[in-house]
Amino acid sequence: MIKKIPITLFLFLGVFYTLKGQQDSLNTKRLKTVIALETVGYTAGMTGMYALWYKDVPSSSFHTFNDNAEWNQMDKIGHGMTSYYVGKLGHDVLKWSGVSRKKSIWYGGTLGLFFLTSVEVFDGYSSAWGFSWGDVGVNTAGSLFFISQQLAWDEQRILLKYSFHKSKYANMRPDLLGENLLQNTLKDYNGQTYWMSANIASFLGDNTKFPKWLNFAVGYGANGMVGAFDNSFDPTITRQRQYYLSLDIDLTRIKTKSKFFNTVLGAFGFIKFPMPTIEFNQGGKTKFYGIYF
Repeated sequence: MIKKIPITLFLFLGVFYTLKGQQDSLNTKRLKTVIALETVGYTAGMTGMYALWYKDVPSSSFHTFNDNAEWNQMDKIGHGMTSYYVGKLGHDVLKWSGVSRKKSIWYGGTLGLFFLTSVEVFDGYSSAWGFSWGDVGVNTAGSLFFISQQLAWDEQRILLKYSFHKSKYANMRPDLLGENLLQNTLKDYNGQTYWMSANIASFLGDNTKFPKWLNFAVGYGANGMVGAFDNSFDPTITRQRQYYLSLDIDLTRIKTKSKFFNTVLGAFGFIKFPMPTIEFNQGGKTKFYGIYF
């Protein structure tokens, strides 16, 4: 479970997406600043996680844990999305420092994988969890999803996005799914949807008149989950997967004359914009939403 990575992290990352002033040559001062901030941030993050999540949990010898069947893989997609966005941040700050294109992509793009692998090592020595090869796999996929697009197009034409609505199951198991709305956004996978949002105009060439801010999105979610692996808590509840088709707005491609508003738009660029949506689910039903969160 991606229990340790708050979704608000993406708001912090989004502030950096509006960095301007890329250097034509290496700016040593900027690079030293980036390295120092990343080192301090990494150290503080690992120390904070240990204090919050591991300090009071008995340690064990290093071991692995197969959690691939948990939460209908919703937590796995969350891992991949986190790795993707931390990698994007790593790339952007290295590019801002004047590091060469390929080094910015490869070194920066793997920042999320490095960070999340450290978390897995902590898990491996904790009796409550374990090192998950499934998590490592999706963390790697998230980094490579960013790296491959940047190498091919020098931009991210397909974004990973997140949306949330409060589910009816949250109040049934607040200890597991969250005791308030903020915790629900992290823990209640029934209310989360993960998206791949493709910018159509970027595939049509520079002369296209197609709106540059309009995307087409496909989403994945799951519902009826009142336990990680099964519903032994209440066997009458049916677990099912859901698939979505929708339009989306790419906030990062909306440019205003205000640097402040551009920063705000960039900060929320990871959120899927509420739009009309079609749902297909395992129950064989098709649902239409005028607006889907």
